[in-house]
Amino acid sequence: MPCGRQESGGAAAAAPARYVVGVDVGSTVVKCHVYDRAAAVRGSGWRKVESLYPHPGWVELDPEVLWSQFVGVIKEAVQAAGLHMRQIAGLGISTQRATFITWHKRTGKPFHNFISWQDLRSAELVNSWNKSLLLKIVHVIFTVLHFLTGNDRYLAPSFLTFSTQQTSMKLSWVFKNIHEAEEAAKKNNCCFGTVDTWLLYRLTKGSVYATDYSNASATGVFEPFTKCWNPTLCNLLSIPMSIYPPVKDTSFNFGSADSEIFGVPIPIMAVVADQQSAMFGECCFHPGDVKLTMGTGGFWNVNTGEHLFASRRGLYPLIGWKIGEEVVYLTEGCMSDIGTAIKWAQDINLFTNVDETAKMARSIVDSQGVCFVPGFQVSVNDPYLCASFMGLKPSTTRSHLVRAILESVAFRNKQLYDTIVKKVRIPLQTIRADGGVSNNSFVMQMTSDLINKKIEKPANADMSSLGAAFLAGLASGFWTDKEQLKKLRRIEAVFEPQKDLEEYKPAMDTWLQAMKRSPRW
Repeated sequence: MPCGRQESGGAAAAAPARYVVGVDVGSTVVKCHVYDRAAAVRGSGWRKVESLYPHPGWVELDPEVLWSQFVGVIKEAVQAAGLHMRQIAGLGISTQRATFITWHKRTGKPFHNFISWQDLRSAELVNSWNKSLLLKIVHVIFTVLHFLTGNDRYLAPSFLTFSTQQTSMKLSWVFKNIHEAEEAAKKNNCCFGTVDTWLLYRLTKGSVYATDYSNASATGVFEPFTKCWNPTLCNLLSIPMSIYPPVKDTSFNFGSADSEIFGVPIPIMAVVADQQSAMFGECCFHPGDVKLTMGTGGFWNVNTGEHLFASRRGLYPLIGWKIGEEVVYLTEGCMSDIGTAIKWAQDINLFTNVDETAKMARSIVDSQGVCFVPGFQVSVNDPYLCASFMGLKPSTTRSHLVRAILESVAFRNKQLYDTIVKKVRIPLQTIRADGGVSNNSFVMQMTSDLINKKIEKPANADMSSLGAAFLAGLASGFWTDKEQLKKLRRIEAVFEPQKDLEEYKPAMDTWLQAMKRSPRW
């Protein structure tokens, strides 16, 4: 299957179809929902994502298994809705970000499994680069350029540090360690794709090779200021520029799924990165709107409108979405080990059902000095951070451990929020939460108390699939504009501050001490 170039665009002609499909290919689950014009879910399907761990620190996904799950959930959801595929006006695809694969342009055969954003195989490379003289020289050059020009595009490179979550270092690892990929790249026969690109390629049997601006900007290899793949970074890391796909609008007619897959050709009307999709699903359309997602990881996103803020330590700029001439930028801060820490606690039998955890945390006055240190720190990208419990006593119970885990989520929310307030020069407006952990009332209330702000929680926590459906619906004419989408929002709960920040200060100070003892284990 060749890597084709897809050039069609614009809204699809109005069709009698009355439903849109939103698929969210996440880190732990592939979900699909069928939505009607009122944005009500008419049918759903899901599959658990099976991660592979071939070596310590490596995290991979089998591309054939992921493809099978993706097709399976769409068929399951449409069937559950009691519909026929021809009734689907458009398909929107939201995907986990920075997970990527490379494959041969002529044969379509992958050179390796998907390498997950959670993968740590590049840790030594990251460490080496961050200590290198060359990177120090880069810092000096761009610091001078920023001083002379005042242009913010030079600010981020002036304190550039690499991390294991970035695609760039893992791509560099691929070309250093997988000979077939290196040889194919030399002959312009290597294709790079994040999950969305691979799914588009498979859905169209190789005729569409593309990504969108939201997914591209989340790789760390795409320059949001110029809206191009970054040649300076690629030259620095010896990554060939020929491997990258064309970048298209987020809400866009990407073509149709081959009729052999679903029986009829289904229009693919949007591809979008999961966090940006959740932002769109939450209707955070205005500058200062804030979205907090607590799923596998935690993400704070601020809509900065048409203004792109350069990277600050702990925060980085992204393209939220591009629809025609409109480009919306976001600033993001992230943290790992949110849902994963809670799932781990369940796996070791600290509790049976995740719904119990808020009640367990409230059954005691405090965590009795017990602190949970997650495997990642907000302000320091340290792949060797040690996850641990500290302050254990003979009187420590399961409830203390569970409360310590939940408190660590709220404390890190507070850290990131404070960073955003300090660094982002836009007044913050509405804060809207989503993701599985947003269903935990203890975490939500404690976060509201700590940041002293009201937080809205939608009736449907699956915002990434809804955002993808919204974007597909706009491109297909299923919905007319964003004002119509805002009227479809449903709020389930609003958390307002109830306790003074000072009441949490002793516990947070203890937790911060625990965090200081765990880096670089």
